[in-house]
Amino acid sequence: MKKILSLVLAALMLLGIVGAMAEANDQKPVIWFNRQPSNSTTGELDMDALNFNGKTYYVGFDAKQGAELQGQMIVDYLLAHGEGLDRNGDGIIGYVLCIGDVGHNDSIARTRGARKALGTAVPDAAQGKTEIETIDDVDSAPIGTNTDGTATDVQDGSIEIDGTTYIVRELASQEMKNSSGATWDAPTAGNAIAAWEGSFGDQIDVVVSNNDGMGMAVFNAWSKEAGVPTFGYDANSDAVAAIADGYCGTISQNADVQAYLTLRTLRNALDDADIMVGISTPDAAGNVLTDDLYYYDDATRCFYALNGAVTADNYEAFLDATAANPAFSNQLSEDDAATKKVWLSIYNSADNFLNATYVPQLKNYAAALNLDVEYVLGDGQTEANLIDKLGNPSEYDGFAINMVKTDNAASYMAKLMQ
Repeated sequence: MKKILSLVLAALMLLGIVGAMAEANDQKPVIWFNRQPSNSTTGELDMDALNFNGKTYYVGFDAKQGAELQGQMIVDYLLAHGEGLDRNGDGIIGYVLCIGDVGHNDSIARTRGARKALGTAVPDAAQGKTEIETIDDVDSAPIGTNTDGTATDVQDGSIEIDGTTYIVRELASQEMKNSSGATWDAPTAGNAIAAWEGSFGDQIDVVVSNNDGMGMAVFNAWSKEAGVPTFGYDANSDAVAAIADGYCGTISQNADVQAYLTLRTLRNALDDADIMVGISTPDAAGNVLTDDLYYYDDATRCFYALNGAVTADNYEAFLDATAANPAFSNQLSEDDAATKKVWLSIYNSADNFLNATYVPQLKNYAAALNLDVEYVLGDGQTEANLIDKLGNPSEYDGFAINMVKTDNAASYMAKLMQ
């Protein structure tokens, strides 16, 4: 009888330990980054995910500000380089648009920003919009092809350059998704421009891309040799360097600030410190951000880095996208911040920006902030490919999560609540 009682007590103790472990995982810091928990159709934020626990935050960048900045950068270039821009002299400035992911807030914003700036935007009827007051009201759907200007998801715009008024037309746009389902796919963009060039030829006067990965694929495959202005987004090192060879511009989303904020908020949550330590107020090592680099929305628990245009006028200052900023890369002592273990996911092992720019920056600041980070790479297609690699959450002190799809935060929360 005593033996049976001992076994029962042992089992109850084991269950108690497992329950405590699950509860502990549920309360550990969670930083969503780069892909904001949200409805991929409406863009509505997933507040359940953003309020998962009292140590949960999102870190990204101001997608709307950056999108509008990219659109203005393109317009400024057109106004300054009017001569010879209309390659076939038909009075139409024709552009093609490489769309990254139709369900991603950043991609949606960039498509909207380009269309609004170029005058080709129409209200998003699917969302009940009847007029355009802000960038949120713009239809962002891919149009396929539109050489005759009859597509309903865009309209013809116009621009006056050196006294001549040109029609501005979106000739074609598509989501760059490969056969396996991965989005923002550079090889798909390279194939698309080959098809578009074969169909439209010298009607294409400008290339606009939602990111530099796709933009550089088009530039290397065709537009560099053709001399067609090409614009991207992310300020990846290869794209910035290519500005010297004719790539016309990109947008820096301040990856160093984002990477720092991703790990800084995690560090603060791990230490039960005020979330703004090392951000708006200096930490023990003197790390601090200036107000022109970011802002924080307390209502949604979201930190946003601000963007900057990178063009031929200033690109040399952005050539090394992986350099740590000395203002916030000072080493913390173990006395101030003991080393903690972090599980960090990257949605796609093939994503150029994340792996060539963001991860190197994360490594810079992880070292300075005494964080032992395990980098887990996904396939860009299925959430399970990442979640299955989170075998034992109890091994980690905190989590930084970059999802495949913005809708899928609940899958990670369920894993941490097991």
